[in-house]
Amino acid sequence: MADSRKGQRGSYAKGVAKREEILERALEVIAREGYRGASVKVLAEAVGLSQAGLLHYFDSKEELFTEIVRKRDEVDMRHYGTDAFDDATIPGLREGYVSVIRHNSDVPGLVQLYSQMSVDAADAQHPAHRFFIERGENLRAVFASVIAERSRSGEITDQIDPEVLARIFQAVADGLQLQWMLEPEVDMAAIVEQLFDLLTHTPTDRITDDRSN
Repeated sequence: MADSRKGQRGSYAKGVAKREEILERALEVIAREGYRGASVKVLAEAVGLSQAGLLHYFDSKEELFTEIVRKRDEVDMRHYGTDAFDDATIPGLREGYVSVIRHNSDVPGLVQLYSQMSVDAADAQHPAHRFFIERGENLRAVFASVIAERSRSGEITDQIDPEVLARIFQAVADGLQLQWMLEPEVDMAAIVEQLFDLLTHTPTDRITDDRSN
C-alpha cells in the first residue's frame, strides 16, 4: 500500500512538472511565432508530444490557452511586478505597471493571445471567463487601495473615486494593446506613464505652473 501511494505521488509530481514545462515552452513559442502560428500541433511538437498527448494534461484546447495566459501573468509578476506592486505608493505602482507594459512590446504574440482570450472570455461558459473576472478584480483592488491611501494623504486628487480610477487604468492598458496591434508605433508604456503624470499633477500644480510662466 505504501509503495502504491508513493508511486501515485511520483506520477502526480511528474504530471505537474510536465504541465509546467508545456506552459513555459508555450510562452516561448507564442512570443516567437505569434498566437495564430502557435497551434496545438506546434505546441505539442515543442515539448515532444502528440496533440492528443498534449491535451491529456488539459481538459480542452480552450483550457490550454487559458492556462498559458495565467502562466504569462505569473511570469510577468515574478520578473516585473511583485516588489513594485507590494510597494503601496504611486511610484511603486507606476514602476510595476509600466514595466509589464513595456515588456509586452517585446512579446507581440502573447499580447495577441491575451487580447483574443479576453474577448472569448466574455462568454460565461468559456474556461477563461472566471480567470479574467478575477484578474480584473485583483488588479483594480491593488490600484484602488494605493489610490485611496494616497488621496487621503493629499498626494493625489480625491475628486475621482479610486475604484473608477482603477478601472480607467485597466481600460487604458487593455485598449492600448489593441491600438498597438493595429499601429505598432504606439508607445504603450509612454502613454500610461503620462496617465500617471496626470494622476499626480494636481490643480494646485497647474496654477503654480501658470503663474510661473
